[in-house]
Formats: sequence, C-alpha cells, structure tokens
Amino acid sequence: MTVVRAGSFRKAAEALYLSQPSLSARVLALERDLGQPLFFRRGRGVLLTEAGKAFLPYAERVLETVRQARQAVEEMGSLAQGRLTLGSARVIGTYVLPNILEEFRRRFPGVVVAIRTGRSSEVLRWVVEGEVGVGLARHLVHPEVDSFYLYDEEIVLVTHPDHPFARRRQVAVQEVAYQPLILYDKESSYFVLIDEVCRKAGIVPRVLMHLDSVEATKRMVERGLGVSFLPRSSIAREVQEGSLVIVPLADGHRVALPTAVLMRRSPSHPRPLLAFLAVLATLYPNPDLSALVTREQGGTVRHGGWMGKGPSEGTNAEVSISRRD
Repeated sequence: MTVVRAGSFRKAAEALYLSQPSLSARVLALERDLGQPLFFRRGRGVLLTEAGKAFLPYAERVLETVRQARQAVEEMGSLAQGRLTLGSARVIGTYVLPNILEEFRRRFPGVVVAIRTGRSSEVLRWVVEGEVGVGLARHLVHPEVDSFYLYDEEIVLVTHPDHPFARRRQVAVQEVAYQPLILYDKESSYFVLIDEVCRKAGIVPRVLMHLDSVEATKRMVERGLGVSFLPRSSIAREVQEGSLVIVPLADGHRVALPTAVLMRRSPSHPRPLLAFLAVLATLYPNPDLSALVTREQGGTVRHGGWMGKGPSEGTNAEVSISRRD
C-alpha cells in the first residue's frame, strides 16, 4: 500500500525506513505467494497490474482490521471499555452490590458488568469453573480460589415496632425460642448460622415460616406475624422508616458472617477485574487486597488467601461459617 501511495519503490522504501532492495524482495515474496505480479515496473515508477488492483482493497481492509484490533487492545489497557463477569450472593447483590457498582461505574464508565446471583456455594462454583471472573460471597474455602475479607455482615434480631421485644434494651437468645420465627432460605448460610447459634444456646426455635426471599421475610415481620434474624444491610430503610426494630441480643452474642471477594488463582487477571478489586479496596480497606492489585499491575503477583480479620478473632459467642453455604 505504501508503494501504491508513493508511486515508486524508492520513495516507499524511504517512507518505511527500509532499503530499496529489502522492500523489493518483500514485494516479490508477496507476488510469488499470490502467483501473480502486482506491479508494472517502469523505470523509476510503478503501476498496479489488474491483479494488484484486485488485491488492493483487501490489503486495505486487512490493515484497517489490524488498526481496529490495536485500538481495541489499547482501550482495554486504559479501561476505556471492557467487560467484567461478576457472581454475587443474593443478599449482597440486592443490598450491597448496587453501591459498589455505582462507584465502579463512576470511575470506569466504559466497562460493562454482567452479573449472576445465587447462593454463596453457587458463586464459589462459578468462580472455580470460570463462569464468572470474580465473586462476592460469604467466606468459603477452595484450593483454587483466592479469598479476601471485605466486611462482616451482622445478622440481627428484628421485630415489629409494637412487639414486646421492641420496648426492651436487649433480649436473651433463649427468649427467642418462645416466639414465632420467620426465616429466610432454609439452605442459605444465614439459616445455617442462626441454627448453629440456637443449638449452642440449647434452644429449639419455633420456626413458623421458611421463605425464599429477604423481602418477603421483612413484609411478614412488618405485619407482626413473627420475629426474624436478618442481615443488617437488608433492613436499613425499614429501620429508618420505623416499620422494623432491631433488638440487641444479651450475653454478648454477636451473629456475623464474614463477606469476601473471590477470584480464581491465576498468574494474572484482566484489567477490568483488577479495576473492580481496586474499587473494593477503596470501599472496604484491606491492605492485602490493595497490595495484590498494586503488585499485579506492576507485573508481580502473590497469591492471596483469607486476609484481614478472620472469624477466629471474635468473642466466644460469635459464630462464623466456613466451608458451608
């Protein structure tokens, strides 16, 4: 194409910073490969043959495709555009993830985020099998996955504002055994955690309802049909509006689930994923997560693990889940 624009091998060679014999040899090699001459050589100038005229538009398309490919890679490098697949536990996806994505979009508006929601165990499986690039879930252990602590999701006792518990400063776990209990998702980590707390306290709760959504559970409690244990993040609006009341548990009981970001172990990660981790490290400061992002962006990666405050650092009454959904 440069020979066509310049009209001669000499001028084209100068434009390409090649010697004229080198350029001539390259054109001859192309002609041999095609089985047809592309140029009429005329003294100091050249003209396209019919084969050359037929070949030229395809050569132009090839170079335009290469240009577009380079641009796409450069845009990915600058995060002008890109794609991130994310898996999230349902409660996180409903009540926590929107704020994270709002900040992520503000900083990286060109990155498209595709989201799948499910139980924490499903999120872990998606990460392991490569169906999502990163997951937000309860802390679960897998040898092929790096997990970084973000925050503790506190599970709190919730009642209707007219319930007798609402007028007290705190109640004992044993007292909950006499109340109709409404629980969310019998197979979730929340249920497993609450069941473990009750067993440790030596009580058998009166479970009135098993519901498959936090929203449905809240509506039942708002109508005075029972009490429930719910993630604190899920009831902020209702508590502010006064339709639900948080009742502290006595005896120093603290029910919490560690929340983590999960990613498959790899020598490197895509830039959109690293950008997402950087946003998480800003919102939920974790020096180990920040260090991983910095090291990988600089070309050095050290596999992480469970970092930050672990479940063993709480009080004796604190119960956390690992290896179980």
